[in-house]
Amino acid sequence: MKHMIVKKFLLGSAMCLGFVSVQAGDTLLTNLDACRDMALHAGASAKANQEAVLAAEYNRKAALAAMFPRLSANAGYMWNSKDAHFVANQAEFSFGTATVAEDGTASFAWSDNSVFGKIESQVAGTALEQPVKNVSADIEQHIADAYKYVYDAATVDLTHVVVAQATVMQPIYVGGRLIQTYKIAQATENIAKIESEAKREEIIYKVDEAYWRVVAVTQKKQLAEQYYSLLCQLENDVQEAVNEGLATQSDLLKVTTKRGDAQVKKLQAENGLTLSQMALAQVCGLSLSTSFVLDDSGLERTDLAKADLDAEMAVANRSEMQLMEQAQEIANRTAKLASAGLQPNIIAQASYMYTNPNFDNGNSSNWDGKGFFSAGVVMNVPIVHADDILRYKAAKHAANVVALKTEETRELLTLQTTQANQKLMEAQQKIALAKLTEKNAAEVLRMARESFDAGMITASDLMQAQTLWLSAATDLVDAQVEAKTMETQLRKYLGEL
Repeated sequence: MKHMIVKKFLLGSAMCLGFVSVQAGDTLLTNLDACRDMALHAGASAKANQEAVLAAEYNRKAALAAMFPRLSANAGYMWNSKDAHFVANQAEFSFGTATVAEDGTASFAWSDNSVFGKIESQVAGTALEQPVKNVSADIEQHIADAYKYVYDAATVDLTHVVVAQATVMQPIYVGGRLIQTYKIAQATENIAKIESEAKREEIIYKVDEAYWRVVAVTQKKQLAEQYYSLLCQLENDVQEAVNEGLATQSDLLKVTTKRGDAQVKKLQAENGLTLSQMALAQVCGLSLSTSFVLDDSGLERTDLAKADLDAEMAVANRSEMQLMEQAQEIANRTAKLASAGLQPNIIAQASYMYTNPNFDNGNSSNWDGKGFFSAGVVMNVPIVHADDILRYKAAKHAANVVALKTEETRELLTLQTTQANQKLMEAQQKIALAKLTEKNAAEVLRMARESFDAGMITASDLMQAQTLWLSAATDLVDAQVEAKTMETQLRKYLGEL
């Protein structure tokens, strides 16, 4: 009795403190809201849900960013073992041949049919031979130097090549791809948020189910202990009656057997409480050895059922319905995205490029050149794209499938919500009946005890009254817990969890 008073005092203190969880050893004094909060923040599940939402959010932002200009820079370097020569190192003309050797020296030789070739042959062996040769040699050197100048000017030094470019690209119209992609990313983000909320509701539902199971088993354990105490007291009373010759040994044996059965039930209730507390601890992310002292003050409050429930309105708040609506949105946008392949694409681009070697004013490798700008618009117009037409038709049919499934889901959820509301109403009626039955059974037990003490009934009659009371009290606990579970389920269906 003192232990129960202490428990009630501690529980009352926790209620006054706003149900702040107080942990002392392996015993946790808490309530339903605190258990929900622990479960929602336990383990990696909550973080995973948050990361999924963030990933979808950044994907949506990336789809939006794709509509704006894209700036990029490119640079490259290349080493080459040879230069580029746009003029051959040897050129043959009608009047002679010009040659540039690998060491860079240039030479020129007159052809036999050239004017100087003929003159040299005519003055050979005369006094004019040497002057003509001197003049011819000077002219050959000038021609060789001129050819070498042209050869060098047409040679590009490619030993070290550097190219740098900055480009800005802006899509003007791409058949609606960017807008549809953004809308799809937006719907995907909504799906991630809805799924996160759905998982949260599922966790709360599991917590509530485990919580009220612990409350139920705790009360059943108390009933089993009371029942066991009643039989122990009856066994003592019958033993005294046997000693006084007022009862037979057979009467005592019946009571002893019944008391043994009650002891087994008490042990089963204790084991059931241990297992149910382990299940609650696991859902809350606590050690399995944690024991709970739970607030059961809300067990009798189940007033959510509505006789005029608007199930269709309630279905609109269901996460399942919202997910289907977002899936339909994605399917419709995907069909429009497929149609983008049948529309023109227009993209504008501007860039600035610098190269070394450069060709601003001839050929130079001295980093003294200037870069150049370029800008333009590219347009692509599809004319015959049979594959895109077929993809668009396939996407339209896929969107129709999702629309049909959405309507089917709406009907199923409406039926499910209506059934849950009716079951909760039935559970409330069952509680009222169980309370009346338990009250009558308690009164029958009281009267049976008085009659037994007065010697008006036998021990078997009293045991029967005790068994009926235990059954009625247990049925009341089951009805209350069933109602609380159905209340949580209906709240989940109504989107109020």
